[in-house]
Amino acid sequence: MRVADFDFDLPEASIALRPAVPRDAARLLVVAAGQPLADSVFHDLPQALRPGDVLVVNDTRVIPAQFHGVRGNARIGVTLHKREAADVWWSFVKNARRLHIGDRVDFGAGLAGTVLERNDEGAILWRFTADAPLDTAMAAAGAMPLPPYIASKRPTDARDASDYQTLHAARDGAVAAPTAGLHFTPALWDRLTAAGIGRETVTLHVGAGTFLPVKADDTDDHRMHAEWGSIDAATADRLNAARAAGGRVIAVGTTALRLLESAVDARGVIQPFSGDTAIFITPGYRFGAIDGLVTNFHLPKSTLFMLVSALMGLDAMQSAYAHAIASGYRFYSYGDGSLLLPGRDRSPSSLP
Repeated sequence: MRVADFDFDLPEASIALRPAVPRDAARLLVVAAGQPLADSVFHDLPQALRPGDVLVVNDTRVIPAQFHGVRGNARIGVTLHKREAADVWWSFVKNARRLHIGDRVDFGAGLAGTVLERNDEGAILWRFTADAPLDTAMAAAGAMPLPPYIASKRPTDARDASDYQTLHAARDGAVAAPTAGLHFTPALWDRLTAAGIGRETVTLHVGAGTFLPVKADDTDDHRMHAEWGSIDAATADRLNAARAAGGRVIAVGTTALRLLESAVDARGVIQPFSGDTAIFITPGYRFGAIDGLVTNFHLPKSTLFMLVSALMGLDAMQSAYAHAIASGYRFYSYGDGSLLLPGRDRSPSSLP
């Protein structure tokens, strides 16, 4: 498909620079197949679901992943995006042309990095060393990697250290938050549990590639960056049992969705998974693992808007986004969200 098909006009004023307070006071647009759009709030999410449904959250934790260093007269800006070993990371780099294999860059706080490799897309592979324990030095030298559409409008501050982590964050490794999870509070989970809604946890360490624009003109020519994720056997078994009993599996965020769809087999059975995924979901994809999605509002022409269009249909999502813009919904990482319920049957399907 043409990438231009996924474009829409978004006013700058629609971009949220801070999250709602409290978090579950964010607005929620319910988009259900065959039903009118419904304006709600996250506080009332239990009313939009039904007993036996299961919400699947991503427990990745955002690390301070942006660094600034100096090499000679050049300032080097680094954003980590994928960990290969305890001390080895792939990154996107500003001023990368000034770097060569073997170069060493000082990032402050006793942290230094040595260039190991450069790939065809210009990403740099680093080995990090430190005077103190490595994670301690990286936390001291690094900054919270706010999305560029926020960072370009205001500096990162102390609030972001907590605002940009979800309630479920437990496993260090993400360089971007699974932002649909930002809307959940302990009180909301209490209401969900009381309503018979289950919760399961998976891990997908979100990479900075999620912020990169799609530069191709055709979706077939776009390549996703790989991210590491895992689903353990017990979790897979419980999700399969919930679906067999008639419950719906609702992914909280596109990260959880992409991981689940990477783990499902041709029979529609979710399997244990541990490894990299670079799944790219566009209209025409047949979903096998999920029955719905909680997600924020995404960038025009982004892979995430393509994903929600695959789930609900491009025309439906263009209409939903037009309604959201006209109704004053707040967009992107700190913005409001949506509940997408395609209402399809769950007959086993082969993945493309």
